[in-house]
Amino acid sequence: MAGGHRPVYVISIAAGLAGCHPRTLRIYEEEGLLEPVRTETNIRLYSDDDLQRVRVIRYLTQVRGVNLAGVKLLLHMRDANDLMEDLVRELAELGADDEDEGAGADSAGEAPKRDRNEGARF
Repeated sequence: MAGGHRPVYVISIAAGLAGCHPRTLRIYEEEGLLEPVRTETNIRLYSDDDLQRVRVIRYLTQVRGVNLAGVKLLLHMRDANDLMEDLVRELAELGADDEDEGAGADSAGEAPKRDRNEGARF
C-alpha cells in the first residue's frame, strides 16, 4: 500500500488527528461510514485516507447539518462517482490504444476491428 492508503494510526492517535473522540470513530464504523483495517489482535488501524473521510463526515454533520444516514448516502454517491470517473478514464485509454492500432490497419487498407462491447451502456 502506498501513500494515504497505508493504515498506520491506532484509534487514539487517529481521533486526535481528526479532532474527535475515539468513540466517534467507533460510531462511524458501526454506521458503515468508515472501515479501518484490523490487525491480527483486532486493533483498528486508520490511514490518512480514513482521516480525510472522517473530516468530510464531520464537515457534513457539523457544518452542513446532515445526519449520518444522509452522510452515508452522500459518501456512497461520491465513491460511485469516483468509480465512474476511473472507468471513463480507462475506457478513454483503451479507445486511444484502439485508435493507435486502427491507424496501422487503415494504412494497410483494412478496416479497424471493433470491440464487441463498443457503444454498450453501463
